[in-house]
Amino acid sequence: MATRQSISPKKIRIAALLAVMGPGMIAGLSDDDPAGITTYSVLGADYGYQLLWVLVASTFALIILHDLGARIGVVTRQGMIGLIRQKYGARSGTLSAVALILANVGTMTAEFAGIAAAGQLFGFSKYVTVPVAAFAVSFLVLRNSFAKVEKVFFLISAGFIAYIIAGFMAGPDWGAAAKGVLIPTIPFTQDAIFIATATIGTTLAPWGLAFIQSYAVDKRLTKDDLKLLRVDVWTGSLLTGIIGFFVVVTCAATLHKEGIHINDAADAAKALEPLAGTMAKELFAIGLIGCALLAASILPLSTAYSVSDLTGRPAALDDSPKEAPLFYLTFGLITGISAILILIPGAPLITILVVTQVLNAILLLPLLIYMYGISKDERLMGEFVASRTMKTIYSIIITVVAVAIACMLWFTIN
Repeated sequence: MATRQSISPKKIRIAALLAVMGPGMIAGLSDDDPAGITTYSVLGADYGYQLLWVLVASTFALIILHDLGARIGVVTRQGMIGLIRQKYGARSGTLSAVALILANVGTMTAEFAGIAAAGQLFGFSKYVTVPVAAFAVSFLVLRNSFAKVEKVFFLISAGFIAYIIAGFMAGPDWGAAAKGVLIPTIPFTQDAIFIATATIGTTLAPWGLAFIQSYAVDKRLTKDDLKLLRVDVWTGSLLTGIIGFFVVVTCAATLHKEGIHINDAADAAKALEPLAGTMAKELFAIGLIGCALLAASILPLSTAYSVSDLTGRPAALDDSPKEAPLFYLTFGLITGISAILILIPGAPLITILVVTQVLNAILLLPLLIYMYGISKDERLMGEFVASRTMKTIYSIIITVVAVAIACMLWFTIN
């Protein structure tokens, strides 16, 4: 009895929060993948601090939409693709799943490209780093329980602190950064619209939206956990934005100041060395490895959840391969195909990545519309149906995304 009384309410609340944490933190931080870090690096290198407000707005939208996805998963006990199939029909569910699979293969290829590029900065060939990474993430997911996999995800996420340290080492102009956050301005040019749209798209990644919903189901969270889950979602999304912020200010304070243009995050790491020192370069590279490994674990999981949702097959990390063969087969295929694409000499990686970003942009808008429809469906959501205020906020986010995509397509055509 004395032992029970000695446990303070504060410790009980902390223990409860730690038990719930996972979906928001992991889904949010995995959005800072190599494609995202590349986007933020180019944003800072080409436009300095000017477009930081786009990142802030995208982070706000990420909080709102990840909160919605997690809530839908907990309340309905279903993944996104399964719900789309149920509410909007088999054709919509199948088309969404196919688009998500194709986009995820391309994005997964980008994750391995990030691992290869970061490894090369330390003198390791991609023919070593990519197979080792593919084996590591496969072993992690295929051979361990949900609890063990989640712990490793959190451990990998710790590598993101490298970007925050590199940001301070770069000596940014904090006044200019504050201005970029608070005062929205943007040149109405093709490059500026493209990078702004890419920032929205990489932050609100379709695979991340699908993952958080399915992961909340797999973690077996209940409606009683929703308040604590919201803390998890907000924390993960805010950390995602903070890491993106430090990537932008690092590149703005160094590369933009010197007028250096880059093509990817590895270019940014190399260019940092003469400007901010070898440690800044290595920290940037370490961060790239961490974000690539996390995303390379999450992306095939997101795909495996979606394929299983569509077909109504078992999809849980605590299931054995015999119990959920399609789930594990999908994970293995996505990982294997993406790793092989990176290792093929002369593979059109740039084309793959460009087509992937187009698919992600095309897929994002209907997914948001589907989520909006599900959020206001009383039959599915019951007492957790979206309020009038939240429906208005969802509509604004969808409109902004639609306008950004329309502007990008207009510049592409013209």
